[in-house]
Order: sequence, then structure tokens, then C-alpha cells
Amino acid sequence: MANAYTVLWTHDTCRELRKAGRTGQRPPVAFSGVHTSLPRWSRPDVGDDVYALHVNRRVLHVVSRLRVRDKQRGECCGAKPLTWRDPAFPGHAEWAALGADGCGASAVHVDATPVRFDLAVPGDLLAELAWRNARGVTRGLKGVADGMLEKSNSLQGGVYWLTSESAAALAALVAGAASPSDRAEPAVAGGLRT
Repeated sequence: MANAYTVLWTHDTCRELRKAGRTGQRPPVAFSGVHTSLPRWSRPDVGDDVYALHVNRRVLHVVSRLRVRDKQRGECCGAKPLTWRDPAFPGHAEWAALGADGCGASAVHVDATPVRFDLAVPGDLLAELAWRNARGVTRGLKGVADGMLEKSNSLQGGVYWLTSESAAALAALVAGAASPSDRAEPAVAGGLRT
């Protein structure tokens, strides 16, 4: 059975994705790094899922589910840089916000769900989410109060291994959510959205 993990995408990353018009698009790649500026994707293996999360106004959102295809630099990545001024992954320039220019970045090719910023993790599920370490010790989120996430510290800085129950819960949340393009557009009256 495949494992599942989470990674926290920062406000800067999500702002860049929105600004570049990536909402509704499927990222073909994410980036791992050896420096603390990027999360290390050392544990997720081919076939594993990584849930990209974002915290906005104390609400945890699932931005995309990324299923690892491979962790090798491919032809799609473009030519390797000859100097430090050259882009590291010119073939994935449109997804550079995910860390292409990070220190020691390496490509992780993924099959992903479309990027979205409206899939909130319900408060009751938020309180039940749990992660485990290699020794099998589990931990939940710190700072959950009244169905809101007061602190995101326990999500920052890495790719964390979900318990099988939490992985199943996030999989069900993603599978049960209508894609942004499936939802009806709000009514328009006098040229303004209501």
C-alpha cells in the first residue's frame, strides 16, 4: 500500500501560483531541496501521495494531491544550467514558484489534482489529523481551537508522513470535492457577481 504525506505551501508560493494563473491547472512537477528553503522529498516514493496544504486565515486547505511519478531529472526539465545565472529547470518555468530556483533543487515529477484554494479541511477532521515518524510515534496538530488552526508550526519545514487513517480521510475529502470548474458560476446581476 502506498504512503501519504503532507507538505505546506507558503503564502509566497500560493500567491505566485495565483498570480501566474495556475489555479485549476495540474502541476507536473514539484521540487525537493537539500537546503531548508525547500522541503526534502526524501521519504515519498513512486506511487505515494503528497497533499500540498496551505493555511489562510486559520483555515487549512488542500491545494493539490501530488502522486509521485519519479524523482529524476527528465528531458521535460530542460537543459541543466551552465552557470548560476541560468534557470535550473527551464522546461518547468511555469511551475518555478514550487521551488525550481531553490538551493539544491531537484525535480519530483507528479500526477496531480488541479491547484485550488477553496478546499478547506473541516474543523472536526483538523482535530483528528495525525502524522507518524519512522519509529511509529504519532502526533497531531498543535494549536487547533474551535475547528481552526491557530498555529501552523507543526506543518512547516518538511514533508511529513500521515497515518493511514488521516491519509484515507484526506483522500476522501479530495475525492468528494467538486473541482473548481464543476461548480456553477455565481449569478451575475448588472455585471456584478452576487
